[in-house]
Parts: sequence; structure tokens; C-alpha cells
Amino acid sequence: MSDTTLSVTRRTEFGKGPSRRLRRDHKIPAVLYGHGIDPVHLVLPGHETSLALKQSNVLLTLDIEGEDSQLALPRDVQRDPIKGFVEHVDLVVVRRGEKVVVDVPVETTGEVVSGAVLSIEHSTLSVRADATAIPASLVVDVDDMEPGTSVHASEVSLPDGVELVTDADATVVVVAAAQMEVEAGAEEEAEGETLEGAEAAEAASEGEEA
Repeated sequence: MSDTTLSVTRRTEFGKGPSRRLRRDHKIPAVLYGHGIDPVHLVLPGHETSLALKQSNVLLTLDIEGEDSQLALPRDVQRDPIKGFVEHVDLVVVRRGEKVVVDVPVETTGEVVSGAVLSIEHSTLSVRADATAIPASLVVDVDDMEPGTSVHASEVSLPDGVELVTDADATVVVVAAAQMEVEAGAEEEAEGETLEGAEAAEAASEGEEA
């Protein structure tokens, strides 16, 4: 996993007005909590924080001005629903050697056989891992997989020290025949045409009766 150091300061003003001013200055309001500490309101550097948050489960070293550094993980990231910029971040304190439960992205490698379609049923898996050794992703090898093949959570390879939290029987990826999808689409189209024909015939019959 990646580790990013951010130079941060304590936040002393609160409310919508001060928050808007912070964002205009390319800064992000945040709150840090956990491990029995009182919530600490912080100001994060906007550009560096936004870059760091592009990484899943990024471990942040917070250099708080005039105080001891803290290790933290993003717990909740609020973004503008239209423009997508970060509006606020909830951070949770972690300690080295501590186990945490996080959702890790699933990635696939390789290509299924020709004529097959790959479907990812779970894009993330919940795992328990050391806070300083969270995997960036969990890789599933689908190379040459044939239709009818599936991979369950229990079959996904995990790094040493990482434990699966997601249900072991959960289906992660499924390989199906592309032909089945085409046939299903053709059947639906044929059913639609049949229904349209029946409706047209019924309408014509009603017109003759009239």
C-alpha cells in the first residue's frame, strides 16, 4: 500500500462560510477521530490530498503543525455531486501493528477464452489487514477461463497476514458464453415483435367490428 505525508493545521473556524473559503483557497476541511482521542478538526492541503485519495485505502501520515504526527486512514470522503471535488474527509487514527477491516478493489488479469464474457460480481472484498500493510488490490487470474467457470471469495489469493472478511462463498467473477446473451436478446426481440403483431391484429379486428 502507499503512504502519503500531509502537512496539516488545526481548523479554528467552522460553518459553511469558513468551509467555502477553505475550498476557494484549495484546502479541505477534515476531522480526525479514533483510539479514544477527542475529534480533531483539521485543514488539509487540497491538491496533495486529492492526489492521495485516488489510491484505495491510502495510509496518511499527518504532520500536524506544533503536534505529534498521526497515522490515519480515510473513513469517509464527501465529494461535490456535480464537479466531483473533495468537500470534506473523515479520518480514523490507526497504529502500527493494528489490524483494520477495509474494502480492497478486485482486479482481473488475463483474458477469458474466445466467445466468453467475463462478469465481475464483487468489485471489492472486505479483508482484515495490518493498517500499514493493506494490499492495493486483490488480483484474480481469469486467463483462458471457459464459460461456466466462476471464482469465489475463498479462492482469491490473499497476501500473507491478510484475512478474508467477505463471505467465503460469495461469487467474485463469473464467465458466461457470449452466445447465450445474443440468443437471449434475440428471444426478447422476437417476443416483442410477436406482441406488437398481436396488438396490431387486435386493433384491426376492433376497427372492422366498428
